[in-house]
Amino acid sequence: MKILFVLENYYPHIGGVETLFKNLCESLVQNGNQVTVITTRKNKSDLRSESLNGVLIKRLPYNDRYLFTFFSIFPILKICGQYDLIHTTSYNAGLPARMAGFFKSKKVLITFHEVWGDLWYELPFMSKPGQFLHKLFEKLLLNLNFEKYIAVSKSTASNLEKYGVSKDRIQTIYNGINYNEFQLTEVKKKEIKTFTYFGRLGMSKGLEIVIDAALLLKQSQLQAKVQMIIPLEPAHFLKKLKSIIKEKGLAEFIELKHNLTFEKLKIEIASSFCILLPSYSEGFCYAAIETMALKTPIISSGRGALKEVVGGQYLEMEKLTAPALFECMQMSLNEKWIETNYPKYELRETVKNYLDLYTKIS
Repeated sequence: MKILFVLENYYPHIGGVETLFKNLCESLVQNGNQVTVITTRKNKSDLRSESLNGVLIKRLPYNDRYLFTFFSIFPILKICGQYDLIHTTSYNAGLPARMAGFFKSKKVLITFHEVWGDLWYELPFMSKPGQFLHKLFEKLLLNLNFEKYIAVSKSTASNLEKYGVSKDRIQTIYNGINYNEFQLTEVKKKEIKTFTYFGRLGMSKGLEIVIDAALLLKQSQLQAKVQMIIPLEPAHFLKKLKSIIKEKGLAEFIELKHNLTFEKLKIEIASSFCILLPSYSEGFCYAAIETMALKTPIISSGRGALKEVVGGQYLEMEKLTAPALFECMQMSLNEKWIETNYPKYELRETVKNYLDLYTKIS
């Protein structure tokens, strides 16, 4: 098959969604399919067009996702007629992909990573008008009648149905990873027990909760510390976080690390005492799956899909607050873990399920 992906971000931009689509696209090529990705050009150093592991990548000259939403329709229209189907993702890529599919009579699938609904109004670092407009755009996307809405967890599938998507248009396909990539020789834990957050700079990730819990940890004088492994972009968000950390007197207590290689990131996860995931919601959460693959314990908010996917050694916050996170940190230092079997989410199963779906609807 010839499949066109319309994605807000793609490699070398790194994140859970980008991990899914890079793995999926490259696996589809390995299975004999022709794959093209239309995406944004985040950095001037990124090539406008290149072939990477068999995937043809076309980067449009927009580093702003909103510009991509409104102007990518024209290059998509120019080439989408030669493809069997279009696959896109929430949020900003969905609208131009659906419009192009409508004008060219192409079936369009959308992978929905999470549905926020009224949760938009809970997010920090966003103005009331911003919350309202994002909710409105999400509602528009949910009503565009895509051929299929692919949910990455049962939690996301439930929310899709709750907010008006017909059940027969929803299919759940869990994200997956290649567990062979997470094989490490024995890694020693850090001398000082380290609570680590790693992931993107997102308003929904509970980063302000991590900072406030770090303050409580510092005041408790327990022998532990906090580190945050985060990207340098968006720069305004990073600047705001650094300002908050400085204001609270935590500049020496919270260690910030940026742009680690995959190998170094795995070592940081494996050598950490515990990974912190105090998200307002998660549609799937690659950070949780990668952490479990390395057998590092997790403290989770239990919101969204986290309650569904997290296992192994973990603790779940009773409330989405810094004191609740700090309470779990204290419990973990006393080894009071919940312990279950580690679930596995295999990439090969994800790819098989997508291939089956493509074949079914093409």
